[in-house]
Amino acid sequence: MAPKVLVSDKLSETAVQIFRDRGIDVDFMPELGKDKEKLREIIGQYDGLAIRSATKVTEKILEAADNLKVIGRAGIGTDNIDKPAASKKGVIVMNTPFGNMVTTAEHAIAMMFAVARQLPEASASTHAGKWEKSKFMGVELTNKTLGIIGIGNIGAVVADRARGLKMKVIAYDPTLSEEKIAQKGAEKVDLDELLARADFITLHTPLINATRNILSAEALARTKKGVRIINCARGGLVDEAALAELLKSGHVAGAAFDVFAEEPATENPLFGLPNVVCTPHLGAATTEAQENVALQVAEQMADYLLTGAVSNALNMPSVTAEEAKVMGPWIKLADHLGNFIGQMTDEPVKAINILYDGVVSEMNLEALTCAAVAGIMKSVNPEVNMVSAPVVAKERGIKISTTRQDKSGAFEGYIKLTVVTDKRERSIGGTVFSDGKPRFIQIKGINIDAEIGQHMLYTTNNDEPGIIGTLGQMMGENGVNIANFTLGRAAQGGEAIALLYVDAPIEASVVKKLEATGKFQQVRPLSFDVV
Repeated sequence: MAPKVLVSDKLSETAVQIFRDRGIDVDFMPELGKDKEKLREIIGQYDGLAIRSATKVTEKILEAADNLKVIGRAGIGTDNIDKPAASKKGVIVMNTPFGNMVTTAEHAIAMMFAVARQLPEASASTHAGKWEKSKFMGVELTNKTLGIIGIGNIGAVVADRARGLKMKVIAYDPTLSEEKIAQKGAEKVDLDELLARADFITLHTPLINATRNILSAEALARTKKGVRIINCARGGLVDEAALAELLKSGHVAGAAFDVFAEEPATENPLFGLPNVVCTPHLGAATTEAQENVALQVAEQMADYLLTGAVSNALNMPSVTAEEAKVMGPWIKLADHLGNFIGQMTDEPVKAINILYDGVVSEMNLEALTCAAVAGIMKSVNPEVNMVSAPVVAKERGIKISTTRQDKSGAFEGYIKLTVVTDKRERSIGGTVFSDGKPRFIQIKGINIDAEIGQHMLYTTNNDEPGIIGTLGQMMGENGVNIANFTLGRAAQGGEAIALLYVDAPIEASVVKKLEATGKFQQVRPLSFDVV
């Protein structure tokens, strides 16, 4: 029987025809994107679900999806899909990460022009029969300084276009080296320098803990007087209420926003203010971009349903079905090792070295390496997956090397991951026990045996009495239950580490209290996807 796919959002007829041409039964029902009950009622009939942003794939819908094997999102963002629930259900989630880079970058440039010349207000005034030529005095982009926060794929296209406009481009991106940013045509600066120098600021970073509210009230207050701010990336990157006040005071000369903290945005502090341009999340809304991502998702889904090939999956390695049965726990381990390193590393990564020992050295190392690199990268960009991770690493100039060796110790197999930066090398090793559960077995050369949990706390200290008591007391006083407590040390009285597996996230206030004791060199809360 031919696989069956439901298209519940507006995809082009060409994309729908791709399924038909490849022998897949397809139902094109875009009205279901806004009818959750109907979607839940019929989803059990389908092997694949192709969507855009209107369809919300919730846990309840997935519960009814007894035959569903793959969800394809025509676009980058997958916030409308419950990915943990999909993983638990065994459903692959795919996206199309490179289909709308140019379109989004062009929208940011268009917004920059609009706010520089007050085009929407001037147009409305002229349509109203007024001729207020002196009211709408603009500024040129030529010779102005553009500050880009996040110079990845889209940010790099913006930088390229801005240079063509004869702008000076500076960029803040802690994940990229000075050399890599220079190759993109920008000068690497820290955030404070960008705020002080930029005439225009544009954001092109994902929304993660490190970037949430990156333009806070305090940061906005440090901007250059007369700055204009553009956000076509993600809502939540800018304190919109604080920005509104600075627009009213005149410190910020203008703003152009395509994304908002609350969407759909029917109310917002920026609405109604002069020289504020707002659009309803149109960054990817061009005919070309919509066609590109639709065709890409149709091809990817058809490949998987017909051949088992996996591309651009967010929750599934690029391996065959036969390999996945054996490699699944090792792929999860590689991801955890990379994620640990990624969460611990704040400076640009220069090199990633991976040692595969014993039984794991005979597996599909390409997939394992992709999992490890993706683990590192997703701490700064949650949209990175096993397919895009090597591309991102290459773009950032990161050298990746792997080594195989025969069984060399007590474990049947293990993986050791080492990351090199300008400041240090950081390494971690792990294995998979007979129960199929990944474990950390070595950090910084110190042997441990640590179970991996969703919420963890990592500390380093000198080996001295009282550390266990301090950690236990602090967790108890702040209502955090310890599920597992692992210690290791290099030598008596030497460097020591602790890994706590806890039942709830460690609050920033607890971290500060531990740091204030003076007993720890490092205190770092960590989180892992253990679904």
